[in-house]
Amino acid sequence: MPVILTGSDLTLTDVVAVARRSECVALADEARERMRRARAVADETRAAGTPTYGLTTGLGVQKRVTVAADDDAFEWRQVHETRSGVGPLAPADVVRAAMLVFANQMAAGFTCLRPVLAERLVEALNDGETPRVRALGSIGANDLPPMADLVAEVFAGMDLAPGEGLALFNNSAFGTGRAALALADAARLVDAADVAGALALEGFAANLSPLDPAVERARPDPVVARTFTGLRELLDGSYLWGEGAARNLQDPLTFRSTGPIQAAARTALEHALERLEIELRCAQVNPVVFADEGVIRSASVYEVLALSAALDYVRAALAGMLVAATERSMKLLDSLWSGLPTGLMPETGPDLGLSILAITAESLTVEAASLAQPVSFAVASSSGAEGIEDHATHLPLSSRRLAEQVELGEALVGIELLVAAQAVDVRGAGPLGRGTAAARDRIRAVVPALAPGVPPPVDVEPVRGLIRAGAFA
Repeated sequence: MPVILTGSDLTLTDVVAVARRSECVALADEARERMRRARAVADETRAAGTPTYGLTTGLGVQKRVTVAADDDAFEWRQVHETRSGVGPLAPADVVRAAMLVFANQMAAGFTCLRPVLAERLVEALNDGETPRVRALGSIGANDLPPMADLVAEVFAGMDLAPGEGLALFNNSAFGTGRAALALADAARLVDAADVAGALALEGFAANLSPLDPAVERARPDPVVARTFTGLRELLDGSYLWGEGAARNLQDPLTFRSTGPIQAAARTALEHALERLEIELRCAQVNPVVFADEGVIRSASVYEVLALSAALDYVRAALAGMLVAATERSMKLLDSLWSGLPTGLMPETGPDLGLSILAITAESLTVEAASLAQPVSFAVASSSGAEGIEDHATHLPLSSRRLAEQVELGEALVGIELLVAAQAVDVRGAGPLGRGTAAARDRIRAVVPALAPGVPPPVDVEPVRGLIRAGAFA
């Protein structure tokens, strides 16, 4: 079934399906009618000579200048003047996500854009077109440079009516689309980290008392309750629930607090997903056409600070989660902590086993943690456009950093899964939990266990591939 764009019910699932699986897109009939009515209001406003930003006036510092009625080239000049992006091209899925988000905004009928433009954008999506969009240059107070790149390619050769130049690039679709994909990947990563944490508990022969349901009553948090329930389900049937199975009365904090740490990441993620849902269903434009009232008003509907700040929150919580994953991996690799041979070799000897993964994990963790620095409130200068543009959300940067952090996180969680699987194999205790046993089997399908005298399989990429495929969701 195609994704029908109504302007009011786009979902994250829709964005992923179109951006990454080339799901077909269609414009709802009622959306076309809304767009026609909004365009009629724009035409009437212009005919009446009512001063309206971007419709009868120039942009930015040129807002006080009236556009000549016969200046037919003005709309395209705006587009080309705004193409100030730099750097590498944005990934194809990010560009397609931006296209879908923008097409849905058009369908809402709050811009002066004609239906033919929305139809052209839908056609480009369905034909698999991938406009060349430079990734850098937007401060998140509308994604002007990347959207201007997109517009210049998708709508090349089309005549633009008054006001349509501004309406085509004056939105936050690029940052929102990128945020959607990053959050979808982050959700998959948190699920995989739950599994890795549970398997590490078994590899460590940890004490499961912190996961007792009674603990939830002392900390009445619904996300904690759901996270604990998920971990108990993964460990259902595990030897660790047996009397005397735990090696320690109290384990190191990263083992003891696996549940709360995972719950913290999930809390941040769910908050960001709620903010994203709102952004996927709003207009993100300025000025805003209200067809029912027959007026056009200036408004900051494009303001995405709430989403950008939520992504800052997610990155901070994921940093804590990934640091904990690395600590568990390192302790499993160290016989002082795990009680197992160094490097998790099946028998004591001179070989390093998986020990080298500790260095890799440390390197990636420092990099992942550095990406947690918040950016949603940063303003380098407020002198642009005569001081009017004195606020920035940096949503494209916030979402790009989340995507980069998740990519590093896939490797770190992959390392923990690989190390934990080897630890449970070497420890030999059983049975494993139903969920953790299934995870161990998936890992062993792509990475064999260590064998004495055989070079160890320290390539994490096969396990990382399982995470990306959603094998641990």
